[in-house]
Amino acid sequence: MKLILLRHAKSSWTDPVQSDHERPLNARGVISAESIGAWLRATGHMPTKILCSTATRTCETRELIGFGDVQTVFSDSLYNASEGFLRRAIEQVTDAECLMVIGHNPGLGTLALQMAGTAFQDDALYAFPTGACLVMEGGVPIDFTVPRRLLEPR
Repeated sequence: MKLILLRHAKSSWTDPVQSDHERPLNARGVISAESIGAWLRATGHMPTKILCSTATRTCETRELIGFGDVQTVFSDSLYNASEGFLRRAIEQVTDAECLMVIGHNPGLGTLALQMAGTAFQDDALYAFPTGACLVMEGGVPIDFTVPRRLLEPR
């Protein structure tokens, strides 16, 4: 099974009384999510099932990357889930050729580091910033990017 680990795009902190769970994406996050979706399609990484946290910013990220026709399971338990919980959730999915998980740090970033292992070297992987996307196949990292790489002029 191919696995895509995607951290939600950049969120807004403009409302000081808004709960963390309800924070939406900011303008940069919207652009970043759209660019990650375009990158996934361009590289042929097409999820067949998505597990997504119910936080507003993960739901908005999921919407903006596209793949609207892909079966999505929204789960409160993925909100700020630990790497161990995420690993168990992934292991329970047996009906997907390509599973995408959209979640949060620190659990998602820690899982990405554990799964990529020491052979995969990329400084951005260690921070797993907003919008970071790691693609694994057969337990091996095959692709990785962050929105900044997709949006900066070359």
